[in-house]
Amino acid sequence: MGIKTKFKRFFDLEDDYEYEEEYEEESMPEEEEITPSHTKKGKPNVVSLQSIQQQVKVVLVEPRVYAEAQDIADQLKNRRAVVMNLQRIPHDQAKRIVDFLSGTVYAIGGDIQKLGPNTFLCTPENVDVSGTISEMMEED
Repeated sequence: MGIKTKFKRFFDLEDDYEYEEEYEEESMPEEEEITPSHTKKGKPNVVSLQSIQQQVKVVLVEPRVYAEAQDIADQLKNRRAVVMNLQRIPHDQAKRIVDFLSGTVYAIGGDIQKLGPNTFLCTPENVDVSGTISEMMEED
């Protein structure tokens, strides 16, 4: 009988609690009663896709020293795609920049692709790139 009594008490308290809520709703002024019914009949939660969709920017860079690699990485961290032309930098420094940016795009979940002999595309995770560019080998 102990369990039966506990169940009865639980439901008795539950009934009293519901009664108090109904009583409070009845004693509220008319303005407050209208507000809950208004929210049910009001506008549904609609979010404009234009406000969510961010404009993707592409930055073109042509570094001349290795120190500019950090600026390029900052552009990637700010969710901007970067097209990088390495024609005006010595080969050893260009290789270091590519290595540094490869680590950066890996850390942010992005991608790096070679577009040409000295041109690379670095993209953050919010940019999707489809297709490939095949490298044409010229015979001397």
